[in-house]
Amino acid sequence: MNSTTESIQKPVKLIRDRRPAVHGLSLRFGDCRIRVSADSAAVADALRDYFRAFLDQANIPPDIEITVHEADPPEFAGPFIIKEPDPGKTKIKEEFIDFPDGRAVRKRLTGMVFLFGGREHLAVGPCLKNINQIVNFINNRYIEQMLCRGALLGHAAGVLRNGRGMALAGFSGAGKSTLALEIMAHDAAFVSNDRVMIQPEGKLPVMHGVAKQPRINPGTALNNPALTGIMSREDRDRFGGLAEKDLWAVEHKYDAAIEDCFGSGRFTLRAPMHALTILNWRHGGGALNVQIVDPNKRRDLLTAFIKSTGLFFLPPADCRMPDPSPENYIRYLSPCDVIEFSGGIDFDQAARICVSYLETGAL
Repeated sequence: MNSTTESIQKPVKLIRDRRPAVHGLSLRFGDCRIRVSADSAAVADALRDYFRAFLDQANIPPDIEITVHEADPPEFAGPFIIKEPDPGKTKIKEEFIDFPDGRAVRKRLTGMVFLFGGREHLAVGPCLKNINQIVNFINNRYIEQMLCRGALLGHAAGVLRNGRGMALAGFSGAGKSTLALEIMAHDAAFVSNDRVMIQPEGKLPVMHGVAKQPRINPGTALNNPALTGIMSREDRDRFGGLAEKDLWAVEHKYDAAIEDCFGSGRFTLRAPMHALTILNWRHGGGALNVQIVDPNKRRDLLTAFIKSTGLFFLPPADCRMPDPSPENYIRYLSPCDVIEFSGGIDFDQAARICVSYLETGAL
């Protein structure tokens, strides 16, 4: 692992002195308060618009303070080392340097640099062009805090209906976000798009969501009336005539702001977790099959849910996250149902089954 003896405080102070961050916004994710300050009013306005459902008006000291700087990153004492792609991936996206008291991560495509460690959290580079990466950095600081409170990270979407919560995981391309948005059409609330932090609390685990708006493909938008408005007429005409198999293979994404599409108050970040649904289905797989499974006997399914913490997790010495072993995931999941959807893909039928479960507690 590459490292330098230089303190992270040196580049952090250099950037903040040169480009003071004077445009601020306050966010609240659950019981975590975050103050974000930017040197650019345009960047602060873009973040304020993105996180408008989570703006905090209370004058309470934040748990996390982040500064964002529209400037060229400084030079570093040591060279960056490449972060090897995750299994199944080939594209190199990130490189990093470890400091004695923190880490710098550089995005190879955009040139954005993120410095963090201890109480320091800073983003520098072409920020306005890469607001999505700033959003991810803010959310990653929240994720780290929740994990260090004793949570485990899951690769899943999340929904809440009738006071009952469900996480939705799936193997690559299974459509967990699509199913979550289908369930939203049945008066559900949105908890998370792609990450949940699960934590024991009383009789059931609690899932904490991430304030990340879903990015959807044309097939999801065309098949959900609440989402069609995010597409232009030209795109609806262009994609609407494709066969289903071809439509779902299209590499094109739209940002679907939950409150714009479904109405105010439909995005929450906390829910009791009554079930984990794992989408182990495929196109052309025949009839849809649904069953409650024992995760201890079906550890093969857990790989769809267990998520690596990645480069942006740099826990302090007092971090209470347990070892992310299958045994600990099974222990955390033991009070709730684990449901497998197999066979052929059918979002409409799956949504009805999930809504019924959230209403009654039974399949």
